[in-house]
Amino acid sequence: MRVLIAFDKFKGALSAPEACQHAAAVLRRARPSWQLDLAPLADGGDGFCSILTEAAGGVRTEQRASGALFSGSVPARWQLAPIGWVELARLPAAARTRLALPPSAARLAILEMAAINGLAQVPAEQRDVWRASTRGTGELLAAAAAQGADALLLGVGGSATSDLGLGALSALGLRCESAGGEALTPLPESWPQIARVAGKVRALPPLRIACDVRNPLLGPQGAAAIYGPQKGLGAAELCRFEAQAERLARLLCAHAGADPARIQEPGAGAAGGIAFGLAVAAGARLVAGFPLVAEWLDLERRRAQADWVLTGEGCFDATSLAGKGPGALLHGAGARCAVFAGSVALSAAERASLPGGTPLIAISPAGQPLEQALPATARQLERALEQWLDRVSG
Repeated sequence: MRVLIAFDKFKGALSAPEACQHAAAVLRRARPSWQLDLAPLADGGDGFCSILTEAAGGVRTEQRASGALFSGSVPARWQLAPIGWVELARLPAAARTRLALPPSAARLAILEMAAINGLAQVPAEQRDVWRASTRGTGELLAAAAAQGADALLLGVGGSATSDLGLGALSALGLRCESAGGEALTPLPESWPQIARVAGKVRALPPLRIACDVRNPLLGPQGAAAIYGPQKGLGAAELCRFEAQAERLARLLCAHAGADPARIQEPGAGAAGGIAFGLAVAAGARLVAGFPLVAEWLDLERRRAQADWVLTGEGCFDATSLAGKGPGALLHGAGARCAVFAGSVALSAAERASLPGGTPLIAISPAGQPLEQALPATARQLERALEQWLDRVSG
């Protein structure tokens, strides 16, 4: 029996590699003759850098950069974030094609926004979109370029920010100024004082942004409306925030000579608008996150060789069926699949869309408070797998 173990993260509890290792430990104890193939998943958020770098036989270095939160004019605390280095020649052809990089590019730097300006880096009680900055992400981009990257791949899932990428651009040479010419920190709390955008963004190697979010920058499906609440934006502040975001976005477009219609492009709202800012001012291009990861990890071939696919994540819901890793693995393979998640939240119609007989196993007891479920995730995953194995032949 050959089993592909391909878990995404259980947010706040287990990384994707940790979840895969816990599952593998159970199977090795109970079914020592089974062949196991571990493929931790990522889609641009937590674990993106390490998973892709390891899969391509690359190396990781660490770079100091600014964390997410500023306090007034005081910069955020320095943090260390990884940069992955891989040779493009080692990637599967499909992944290279999706990246669409110049033929001369040989050395790719992989960066992960979540590791430096991510939601997991900021305690829940301190989350505040008015003071959260992407400056550290810009510093990482500049460092990778200075260290010889021929191309840059940035994963932007799990961000704590909603600053249109102005913080990152400020680290790359952009300036935000008052009407009197005073340089201002481009935090959202300073947006009302910003009268113009100036300066020249430094040239970067070709930059690709990996993300599956298709939200525009503004509006009811925009970055602030959908993702602002988890980043500390109150409902009463949304209209004021959106008005300033639109004004700053138009200033940036005018400065970069870009069509303001780009504000409404699908994906412009990714990671609080950093996709918009880097596309408009630094020439970045978006690539679909999980399809890239699937090609990078050669998942189609590995799935086709498996008798069982075991997958899951913290919450398996409608978003899991919209192109994310665990949901995408359930279709198109001869292998039988089983899903293990902290919780399962699917409608009857969504369940009916899955291949017949797919077990959907919620590992946390119904009604268990999140603060109790998170520290128990590893053991609950192992127990659910043990109970599943009791029902599986082989």
